[in-house]
Parts: sequence; structure tokens; C-alpha cells
Amino acid sequence: MEVYRLSGKRWADQLSGKGAALRGGRWNSTGTEIIYTAENRSLAMAEVAVHFSLGTVPTDYMIVTIVIPDDITIKVVQIEDLPNNWDYFPYISATQYLGNQFINENKYGLLKIPSAITRGDFNILINPFHKDFHKILIIEIIPFPFDKRIFK
Repeated sequence: MEVYRLSGKRWADQLSGKGAALRGGRWNSTGTEIIYTAENRSLAMAEVAVHFSLGTVPTDYMIVTIVIPDDITIKVVQIEDLPNNWDYFPYISATQYLGNQFINENKYGLLKIPSAITRGDFNILINPFHKDFHKILIIEIIPFPFDKRIFK
């Protein structure tokens, strides 16, 4: 499977959950390392774009293509498995707990979770501590200029 993530140029060649651990997110608490990716480029863009305004659009972002072997274990979470307010902002602790538990149990290499931004699409969270993590590879890093019309 191929997945995608947008990253500043400085960190694009690193598969690390350290950035997510600095601030936490919808699916992890501060201090929990996890790697956020999306099933397609458009979703990766949407997931990042919601955090910017026209004045703060990054100019150095790269789209990173990552290949995940089919034999890496995956846990799938459906919307009906989540509390009613799972997609609220600010993030609720229930979704952060789910992501933290995924990392702490270390049973699965991947967690497939619904996108809060585009219904029907999924993000793939990667466990950087899983025994098969070394099999996951970056295969392409290219510039990703944001179309300014998105932020009008």
C-alpha cells in the first residue's frame, strides 16, 4: 500500500513520530510518538490545510510517498466504533487514548482511522515502535506547492 504525508522540507526524509509527540493531535497525546499519513495526496493536503490561513501557507512543503508492505498488521477503526464527538475540535481525550493505546500495546503496525476532514476517507497511522516498522520505506519526496485558492 502507498500512503502519503505532507512535511516541511527539513523533516521530509524522516519517518518519525517525534513531531506528533511535541504537540499531540487528534489521535495521540503530547509525548506519544505516532506517524500520521493519508490514503491519498488530496486527503494529506486537506488534513494539513485546515491548520493554515492564507498568510501562513507554507512554501517549503513536500509530499512524501511511503510504501507499506501488505504483511504489516493493521487495525481498522470505523466511525461507528467512535464516540459521537470524535471529530470535534479541540480534540477529545477518547480519540487520543485510542491512538496512545495503539502505540502502547504495540500489537499492530498500522491503525486505519476515519478522516475528520473528508468523510469516507481514511488516514493511516504508523507505529514507529512496531517490529515491522523497518519494512516501511519512503520512495519519493517532491515539492508540494499549495494552491492559494484553497485558503480564500
